[in-house]
Amino acid sequence: MSHDAYEAVIGLEVHVQLLTETKMFCRCPNRFGAPPNTLICPVCLGYPGTLPVPNRRAIDLAVKLALALGCRVHETSIFARKNYFYPDLPKGYQISQYDRPLAEDGLLPLTAHDKGVRIERLHLEEDAGKLMHEAPGGGALPGQSLVDFNRCGVPLVEIVSRPDLSTAAEAQDYLQTLHQVLLYTQTSDGNMEEGSLRCDANVSVRKRGETRLGTKTEVKNVNSFRNVGRAIEHEIERQIALLAGGGRVAQETRSFDADAGVTRLLRSKEEAHDYRYFPDPDLPPLLVTAERVEHLRRQLPELPWQRRGRLVEQLALSPADAQVLTGERELADYFEAAVAAHPGNPKAVANWVMGEVLRELKGRKAEVATAAAALPPARLAALVALVDGGKLSNSAAKEVLAAIWGTGEEPAAAMDRLGLGQVSDTGRLAAWIEGVLNDHPGQVAQYRGGKTALLGFLVGQVMKRSGGRADPKSVQQLLRRALERETAPRA
Repeated sequence: MSHDAYEAVIGLEVHVQLLTETKMFCRCPNRFGAPPNTLICPVCLGYPGTLPVPNRRAIDLAVKLALALGCRVHETSIFARKNYFYPDLPKGYQISQYDRPLAEDGLLPLTAHDKGVRIERLHLEEDAGKLMHEAPGGGALPGQSLVDFNRCGVPLVEIVSRPDLSTAAEAQDYLQTLHQVLLYTQTSDGNMEEGSLRCDANVSVRKRGETRLGTKTEVKNVNSFRNVGRAIEHEIERQIALLAGGGRVAQETRSFDADAGVTRLLRSKEEAHDYRYFPDPDLPPLLVTAERVEHLRRQLPELPWQRRGRLVEQLALSPADAQVLTGERELADYFEAAVAAHPGNPKAVANWVMGEVLRELKGRKAEVATAAAALPPARLAALVALVDGGKLSNSAAKEVLAAIWGTGEEPAAAMDRLGLGQVSDTGRLAAWIEGVLNDHPGQVAQYRGGKTALLGFLVGQVMKRSGGRADPKSVQQLLRRALERETAPRA
């Protein structure tokens, strides 16, 4: 912050599109990318005489997500009508939940910060349509906008945090951790570019040490993890500058201009009474029995923070390594399968997964999920075992990994085919050592003069001469003996 006298108070409202086949209250497909206005019906367009029917799968996914976030799921919740008029809302209201939501009182442990953020509520609702200010395929529409109703009725949950965040970095961490939970629980694809995950940030500032909240602004629909941080940072600075200059912060809704890095006024902030909430007369109370909740709880996977803790405790990994390995569920699954095949050295397996496996994926622009097919965990484990057993040097093992990626060849076979097996034969090692000593008489003389740190340089030259195939431990022992033998007193 630009002024130490102020502190920020931040809460996030996150809309998550649930991973269902059909929409929330009708049987239209829930699919991204279809031609405009092709995934619609009288129900999601709000034609008179139609009746909504809740999607059981959407409700189950919402309950599952609520449980993953530690929320208390209510046996009875109420669908309400949120009334407002906007071109992309054909009914003139949105079916949501208000005073009796599906779930409340959760907690999300952050990944990169040592704190948990309280979840105030999680409720079900339907999405609105989408306004298009360009023609399909690009091109200006001066003075016009088009409406695509395909997204109308898509099932959402809104997750509202308590104002427990105090920095932009914490807010970004919260959103990325929540994204992890979505992927671990398979409740959403969490694709921000396609609108499956949308974030509104409520930001206020106050004098440091005060307990009363300042006037908040809402920054709407920020479309990436990085931009969430940028938008909040700018809004904090803007509000501090206003207050420090004797001005007042207005309660308003703002958008974030990612190109300029600033927030801009959209409209004055609405209050709950502006929406005239009332229970939807077409939908009875939503009942979720305790038995159904427990059934869904048993389906929960091990969550990211639980898995991180277990990897640290059981495999003695560092917290930083555990954080990287649990970043994606598929990566954690891959790592643990490789450790199961080579349990003697989890740290070495972790290093190979975080290093060469992720490097190969990045170079090939491939998803983590493809790693198991290109290099099965057991095959990576066999490669690490060759290194641990002294049969293959680390550098040569990298060549082997690149050679067997996607081919189905076993590491030992590739090692033999490429002639990369580590050499421990003393005769061959002695020949390489003799060549290095002859080629570097200056360094040899300095070593014998007391600069013993040069041993590392000479070992490196032997490794280079051998093409990385020499056993480094044997080289070090034989090289030291050769140097000491030459310096022994002569009769």
